[in-house]
Amino acid sequence: MSLAKAARSLVPSARGLLQVSAGAPGRTYAAVAAARAVLETELDSIRAAGTWKGERIITSKQGAQINVDGSRGNILNFCANNYLGLSSHPDVVQAGIDALKTYGAGLSSVRFICGTQDLHKHLEQKLAEFHEREDCILYASCFDANAGLFEVMLGPDDAVLSDELNHASIIDGIRLCRAKRLRYKHMDLGDLETKLRESQSSRMRLVVTDGVFSMDGDVAPLEGICDLAEQYGAMVFIDECHATGFLGPRGRGTDELLGVMDRVHIVNSTLGKALGGAAGGYTVGPKPLIDLLRQRSRPYLFSNSLPPPVVGCATRAVELLLASNEIAQSMTAKTMRFRNKMTQAGFTISGSAHPICPVMLGDARLASLMSDDMLKLGVYVIGFSYPVVPKGKARIRVQISAAHTDEDIDRCVDAFIQTGRKHGVVS
Repeated sequence: MSLAKAARSLVPSARGLLQVSAGAPGRTYAAVAAARAVLETELDSIRAAGTWKGERIITSKQGAQINVDGSRGNILNFCANNYLGLSSHPDVVQAGIDALKTYGAGLSSVRFICGTQDLHKHLEQKLAEFHEREDCILYASCFDANAGLFEVMLGPDDAVLSDELNHASIIDGIRLCRAKRLRYKHMDLGDLETKLRESQSSRMRLVVTDGVFSMDGDVAPLEGICDLAEQYGAMVFIDECHATGFLGPRGRGTDELLGVMDRVHIVNSTLGKALGGAAGGYTVGPKPLIDLLRQRSRPYLFSNSLPPPVVGCATRAVELLLASNEIAQSMTAKTMRFRNKMTQAGFTISGSAHPICPVMLGDARLASLMSDDMLKLGVYVIGFSYPVVPKGKARIRVQISAAHTDEDIDRCVDAFIQTGRKHGVVS
């Protein structure tokens, strides 16, 4: 075959290829359009259910009083995790500025390559001291700490026993591990014991629970959990995100509050709530476990180091708590002031004596409408509904801060009463 004939024979094939290529973008656009339609349908269903989660824009620093885009004047903030009011504490802010000037904005590296500075090690030492544990490892968030623990610690010969209402990050972290997974009823010691009996053939067993359950403000029965763990040869893990810094006589957390610090083996917590509120999480526990996490924990190995300003702020916050428990001690009276006044007004408040005070409403749309009306009265709160909480258990979650004054709390209660009467919640 001549070269000319060979070339002519290739033309139809080339045309076919071009036709396929020309059609590929069309099919791609069709796929994108189909996906968009599916996503828009899902979004419409969220709006129709009254569970759409808008994001209000804050134009000031975090605190008991904030400025909100579209609202006039100072707004009382009753839904931040800023339990101790340290997010804008002048000493904490200055520590961040000093760290920024000395150590820069970031490391551009993970810890094991060239991302560990002396200030990271100093904060880890301070956190281990604060929790009275052997060692500590920092993460970008407590979500990462929970995602990075169970896969490393537990294998197919082990078992993990988890409270059914544990935080989503714990649930996701447990899904990553190969251990046998058993879920016990919420804070039900009888069911936990049943699961412990069922898993007695496992090499290691780990009981996993939130110290405080963030949606209801209820405190895990750690004394009973530790009793059962010791009886059946298991270890105990707690997530202390909503306890570190302000529960217990010295603010050490739920384990201190309930007198079991020496019986809880592993603690995960956050720097993003009471301890300055910026970002970051950590695990404290036995040194061999922390050493193994540094070698194998994927969120630690493949995430950039915490930025120096964040580390500086958190370190100063921990130092303030190590020096004095005065801020933590102020929380109890303020929490009970709000709970008692709201109960007297006819509202149902879930939980017990925790600064998380869920105002139970049941209906998702009602929770959303009431929170919007509260903002018009100068109080910033947010309605929580499915999938954040179970269907039929929508609520407005109020959180008390050490930065709130008695006058702030009374104003918040008055706004709830006014809004509650408008919507027929209270008379």
